[in-house]
Amino acid sequence: MPKNAPAGPVALITGGGGFLGSAIAAQLVARGRRVISLSRRRHAGLDELGVAQISADVCDLPALENAFRGVGVVYHTAAKAGVWGDAEDYRRINVDGTRNVLAACRRSGVAQLVYTSSPSVVFDGRDICGADESIGYARRRLSAYQASKIAAERAVFAAAGRGLAVAVLRPHLIWGPGDNHLVPRIIARARRLVQVGDGRNLVDTTYIENAAAAHVLAADRLAADPAVSGRVYFISQGAPVRLWEMINRILAAAGLAPVGRRMSARSAWLLGFLLEAVYRALHLSAEPPMTRFVAHELATSHWFDISAARRDLGYVPRVSTEEGLQRLAAWLREKDSPAA
Repeated sequence: MPKNAPAGPVALITGGGGFLGSAIAAQLVARGRRVISLSRRRHAGLDELGVAQISADVCDLPALENAFRGVGVVYHTAAKAGVWGDAEDYRRINVDGTRNVLAACRRSGVAQLVYTSSPSVVFDGRDICGADESIGYARRRLSAYQASKIAAERAVFAAAGRGLAVAVLRPHLIWGPGDNHLVPRIIARARRLVQVGDGRNLVDTTYIENAAAAHVLAADRLAADPAVSGRVYFISQGAPVRLWEMINRILAAAGLAPVGRRMSARSAWLLGFLLEAVYRALHLSAEPPMTRFVAHELATSHWFDISAARRDLGYVPRVSTEEGLQRLAAWLREKDSPAA
């Protein structure tokens, strides 16, 4: 191999400028890989990493086909996230967009695809304690996001074995420095947060570097053993924590007081039901302060057995929750300092 040759096939990341996508890009670049990001806009952080950037949308199939030529592995992280919004938007981006990615992979000769899904596909509002990948999809759809990710997962599984090796990852509640979703959401609502339920419910979380490492490992495994294709893996820290303790620790990392008020799970569900009805009746696009899905999520346990990821992928959550919280606090201090 020439001295400056890339260490492995070209990797393309849809949503490469996002929280997870950029973390995957950084780890691949550190390994000497040539990386391409496909996003709707350019990102300065990717320029600094030396990542090639293509401005395109996953809903544009011809653009995807052009971008995927010469690519060996695609990490499909692009998605519309959230708990509220137009169902058609979720379907167009998460379902049709994923089908476009699959079609472009086949037509452009991509060998492997690592797809980022979500544990929400199995969540029906009841406690889930230590379930593994044999758990079925939720029969009751609690949000448009959840329904779209179920449909997208099914499309990915259907593509497995048809000339494309695929792995599906379900990282749970990704957080850490650079977070543009979970941590900012908690901090922005700090003064209005109310503990839902008794506070004893356990959940999984995933530190960002661990989530990215799992994706890189999945691609490595697909290349080494095609028999892994078509499998799904839960990804987390491997040690569930009490949800409201974790929220309070994130608030502490930001120098904020812990949540002081409480509400029963039933009251939160009823509030969510009423607010959803009002927002729909008034055609309000903003997210309600509470929804039924969020009420269920905040009051129940949802954590999973990651033995399959450990066994098949060699996944080990190398950054502990303690260390991750220290890094998060340092990042938040730096971000909010006058010189930042």
